[in-house]
Amino acid sequence: MTHVPATFTPITDGWSVKALNPQVAPVELQDRLAAGIPATVPGEATLDLVGAGLIPDPFDGDQESHQQWIGDVDWQFSCDFEWHANGQARHDLVAYGLDTVAALSINGRLIGNAKNYYRSYRWDVRPMLHDGRNTLTVTFASSVRESDRREQEIGYYPHTEHHAFNQLRKPSYQFGWDWGIDAANAGIWRPIGIDSWSGARIASVRPLVDVLPDGTGVLAATVEIERAGEGRVMTGPDAHACAQPVPVRVSVSGKGVSNANGAGGSGSSIVIDGEVAQGRNSTVLTAKIPQAKLWWPRGYGEQPLYDVDVSLGDEADHDPVAAWHGAVGFRTVRVDTRADDIGRPFQIYVNDVAVHAHGYNWVPADALLSRAGKECYSRILADLVESNANMVRVWGGGIYESDEFYELADRLGVMVWQDFTLACGAYPEDAETKAEIEAEAREHIARLSSHPSLVVWNGSNENYVAYSEWAGFKQALRDDDRPANVYGYGEKPWGDYYYSELFPRLLAELDPTRVYLPSSPMSFTKFVDANKDVDGTMHIWDVWNRVDYRKFADYTPRFADEFGYQAPPAWSTLTSVVHDEPIEPFGKQMLMHQKAAGGNYKLARGMRSHLTPGRIDDVSYNPDGTRSWLIPTDSWPNTEDWHWACQLQQAQAVRFGVEHMRSLEPVNAGVLIWQLNDDWPVVSWAAVDYDGRRKPLWYASRDFFAPRFATIQPRISEKAWHDLSWEGMRPACDRLALVIANDTNESWHGNWSVERRTLANEVLASCEFHVDLPGPGHVTLALPEDVAALQCPTDEIIVATPHDSAFPRAIYNGAEVVEQRLDGDPLDASVARTPDGYDIEITAKAYARDVFCMVDKVDPNATIDGGMATLLPGESVTWHVASESDAEPARFTDSMVLRTANDLRTRH
Repeated sequence: MTHVPATFTPITDGWSVKALNPQVAPVELQDRLAAGIPATVPGEATLDLVGAGLIPDPFDGDQESHQQWIGDVDWQFSCDFEWHANGQARHDLVAYGLDTVAALSINGRLIGNAKNYYRSYRWDVRPMLHDGRNTLTVTFASSVRESDRREQEIGYYPHTEHHAFNQLRKPSYQFGWDWGIDAANAGIWRPIGIDSWSGARIASVRPLVDVLPDGTGVLAATVEIERAGEGRVMTGPDAHACAQPVPVRVSVSGKGVSNANGAGGSGSSIVIDGEVAQGRNSTVLTAKIPQAKLWWPRGYGEQPLYDVDVSLGDEADHDPVAAWHGAVGFRTVRVDTRADDIGRPFQIYVNDVAVHAHGYNWVPADALLSRAGKECYSRILADLVESNANMVRVWGGGIYESDEFYELADRLGVMVWQDFTLACGAYPEDAETKAEIEAEAREHIARLSSHPSLVVWNGSNENYVAYSEWAGFKQALRDDDRPANVYGYGEKPWGDYYYSELFPRLLAELDPTRVYLPSSPMSFTKFVDANKDVDGTMHIWDVWNRVDYRKFADYTPRFADEFGYQAPPAWSTLTSVVHDEPIEPFGKQMLMHQKAAGGNYKLARGMRSHLTPGRIDDVSYNPDGTRSWLIPTDSWPNTEDWHWACQLQQAQAVRFGVEHMRSLEPVNAGVLIWQLNDDWPVVSWAAVDYDGRRKPLWYASRDFFAPRFATIQPRISEKAWHDLSWEGMRPACDRLALVIANDTNESWHGNWSVERRTLANEVLASCEFHVDLPGPGHVTLALPEDVAALQCPTDEIIVATPHDSAFPRAIYNGAEVVEQRLDGDPLDASVARTPDGYDIEITAKAYARDVFCMVDKVDPNATIDGGMATLLPGESVTWHVASESDAEPARFTDSMVLRTANDLRTRH
C-alpha cells in the first residue's frame, strides 16, 4: 500500500452493500440483496455474503460452481460518516484499493471513477463535503461482465483460462487459474477515507542507494510533494503559502551511523536539509554514510537496515506539515547476461558477489485477499526462510504485494523478484490501458524503491513465450487493416510496448538500481525461442504436463524461475473441504479442488516407473477402442495411500530437478520452484497448503536449498566425450560424481567419506576426499569406479557424509522405489508426552527411505519440526510435535500416519 499519512482518517464503520441487479442472484436471496446487508471495509462482497449467512464458505465442497453469480452482480457499497471542518486547507478522499471498475460519489455528487485494482486514487472533495453527516457511495460494475464488454468493444486478445482477464486491470488469478478458484467479486479491498492537510503533502519518496568503492553508502532521496492549491484558484494566506519554497529534511539513522560530531551509536543520525523550490514539486537530497554496513541475501551475510525519515517544514517547527518513514539497506545489484561458451547466463550479483538464487514462486496469500493480514504474511514468509530459500518471485498474475511482505523480506534477507502484473495473455495497447498501466507502474516503482530485498523487476509472465510458441496466439492477433510485419501479416499491438518501452523507461527515470527483465521466461532473442535452457531464464512445464520428471536432467538451465510438480494438500486440509463418499481421486468434489487440466490423471501417470510399475507413456485402451491414460484408481488399496504417494512423488520429482540444477552451479544461477503457497485448499504445486500445513516437498527443500549443499550426480567422463560424442550430441553419462556447492561468503575446509553400501548397511567400497572450498565455491569430484559401480542397483546405495555438520548428507539410490528391495516394516518408533506436545523417537531397523509423519491426521493443529529423513539401519531421529491435543501417543505411529517410501514399495 502507498504511504499512509498521519493526516488520513479511514472510514470503516457503518457500511452496507447491495446488489443493483439482484435478479442474477438465486431467487431466495434477491430481496435481501436488493435491500442491502452489512459490509466490512476493507473487505469484499463475497465475505460480506458469508458474514450475513447468505452463502456457505466459498471454498467448501463444490460451492464454487454455485456461487458464480456473485461475479455477475453490480455491487454498491455505501455508508454515512461524520465530517467537520478542522482548519485544514485540503480535504481529499483517498482510496488505497478498489476492486475494480467503480464510480464514487459523496452526497449524491460524482467524485470520480476508478478502473484499476492496483492503483490508489485521490480526489479533492471539498466541494462535496458539508459539516456533519455525509454519505459516501462506491458503485462497482461486475468485473466479469465489464471484461466481456471491453472485449466486444476493443476486440479479442488471446489469454489463458475462460474469462477475458486481460481486458481489465484486475488480478488475473481472481478469475480462476490452474490452481485457483474462480471467485471474481468486488469490494473496497484496502482502506478508504479522508486526508485533511494544508500547505504541502509528501506525494512520494524514492530513497535510492548506492555503495562507492571505498564502502561509503550513498542515499539519494527524491522527495515529491503536492501543494494544497494545485489545480485550484487560491486566495489569502493559503495562496501565499503555496507560492513559497518548502523546507525538506532527510534523516538517516542506524547502527554505525556517525553524527555531525563523529560519534556513533544506535541513536546517531545524519541529517540533510534542503527545500523544494518555488514553482517545483520535487527535490533530491543526498546523504553519505561512511563504511556503511552492507545488506546481504540470506546465507551470504547480515541484513542491517537504516531508518530514513523525511519531513516537510522549518527546523523549529515541532509539528511538521508532513512526514514519511522508511528503511533502506545499502547494497548494489546487477546482472551478467554476457554470452559465454554455453549461451547467455542470468547471473545476479549482490555487492559484486555472484549469488545463487534458490526459492519459490509466490501467489497471493488468499483468493479473498482483503483478509490476508500481517499474521498471514509472517507465517508464509517463515515457511519461505525456514526452507532455506533466499529468493521469492512475486508472480505477475497476482498483485504488487503489501508493505508487510517487502518489510519482512528486507529483515529476513529474502531477495524479491517482482513481476509487473501482466501474465499469460496479450494486452491491449489502447490509450486507456496504456494510461492505467503507466499509472500503476509509476506508483509501485516509487512505493517499493526503498526495499533492499527487491532485486528484479520483470515485465511479464510468459507473454513473450506465448507470442513465440503458443498455438493460435499470433493468429488471434491478425489484423488485415494493418501493414504487414516480419511475419507477412498485419497484427494489432499485443503488449510489447509495455515490456520493451514503458517499463524500461519508467525504471530508468524512477529507479535504475534494480535488474530489469522484459519477460519470464526470456532468452534474449525477442519473439522467437523465448524458453531456451542455455540462455537467460526458463520455465520447465513439459515435466508434469507431458514427460517423466527425469527429463529435468536433459536441461542446462541458466536460471529456472518456474517449474514444479503437483500434490494434494495435507490430509486434514483436503478432507475439510472434500466430502465425497467415499473420498477418492476422481470424486466430484475432489475434482472441484483440482484445477489443472487432467491433473489427477497426470499424477497417476507420473508415478509410473517411480512408485508404480510401467512407464509414463504406457498406453491402454478403453472398450470402445479409445486410448486411456488412466491408471485405475484401485492401484492403491485406499485413498490415503494414493494421497501419500502423490505427496511423496511431488517431493521426489522436485528434489530430482533441483539437485540436478544446483549440481550445475555456477552455470546454473537460480532455481525458483512453482510454488510456495496456495490461495485456497486445492491439489496444486504448492509446498505449503492453504491451511499452512507443510507438505513433504517443503521438508525436502530444507536439504536441497541448504546454502551448503551436496549431491551425487551422473556425469560424462572425458573419455566418453572423446570417444562417443557426435558433433552437437551429448553421450550418455558413464560415471558418478560428488558435487559440492558452498553458496556462502565463508570458505569451508574439510573431509568427505563416500561409501557404496547394501541396504542392510554393509560397506562394499569407500573413498575419502579432502575439500577446500572458497566462499562462494563449487567442486565436482569423480567417484572411483569401485565406489560408483553398483553391482546390484536394487539393493545398493551410495552415501556421501561430511566429517562435520556444515553440509547435509547426500544419498544416491541405485533404483526407484518400485524396484528397490525395501523392507516394508523398517521402523521402530516410540512417543513420549512433553509439556507442549510429543517427542517421536524413530529408529531404523532397515533402510528407511523418506520417513514422514502426517501429524495433522492426529491433531489438525499440530506441527512437527522434522520430515523426509532417510535413515540407514540403526540410525535414529527424534522429532518434536507441538500440539495442545490430548491424543493417545501411539496414534502418531499408526501405519497411516508415520509413512515411508517403503510403504508404497510393498503395495505392488
